[in-house]
Amino acid sequence: MGRAVALALSAAGADLILVSRTVSQLEHVAREIASCGGTARVMPLDVTDTPAMRAAFADLEGLDILVNNAGMNRPQPFLEVDEQTLDLLLRLNVRAAFLVAQAAARLILARGGGVIINMSSQMGHVGSERDRTVYVMTKHALEGLTKAMAVELAPKGVRVVSVAPTFVQTPLTQPFFDDPGTRKWILDRIPLGRGGTAEEVAQAVVFLASPAASLVTGSSLLVDGGWTAW
Repeated sequence: MGRAVALALSAAGADLILVSRTVSQLEHVAREIASCGGTARVMPLDVTDTPAMRAAFADLEGLDILVNNAGMNRPQPFLEVDEQTLDLLLRLNVRAAFLVAQAAARLILARGGGVIINMSSQMGHVGSERDRTVYVMTKHALEGLTKAMAVELAPKGVRVVSVAPTFVQTPLTQPFFDDPGTRKWILDRIPLGRGGTAEEVAQAVVFLASPAASLVTGSSLLVDGGWTAW
């Protein structure tokens, strides 16, 4: 997902700072962007390491756009959720998302305003019967954060929005699509009859980051094929 978003933003004219724990992946995407005439700097970072994250952001002069994209899921039935899973998802999906947004907002304010785009999920708008209680909880928290930040930062010229995709076929979600039962469960709940692509989500991000969305803040753009319309 991050690669598709980076390529789409670069194609729209953005100069990028790519953040991930994996240097090789960052460098690969940076080369792709450079081959298309774009500019991308790599910043290897584990965003759950708060001191390292704050130090890395302190070295930046300013930002116009943040795509707050780090997140994960570890499906477990509610009655079997262990504390390790609970803490892991809360640490990345909520705590790190909050602190990264806070650090980025300071840099965006230093430039006079900009946009923060939180990568949420359709599960931030509904419940789920498929062993996703912790994930659903964290994404509802992210939607709440988006609204609260939008109200507080709007007078300062910062828009805050979220993108809420349905199941998108990526290396992270491939096991869901490979399992026939889970695949059927997914597709049966999407009125358009298919999952999303990373490129479709990326175009939603580009729209929200652009002047075309200048009156959009505090809301979530659902890229879900109709999942939440039932």
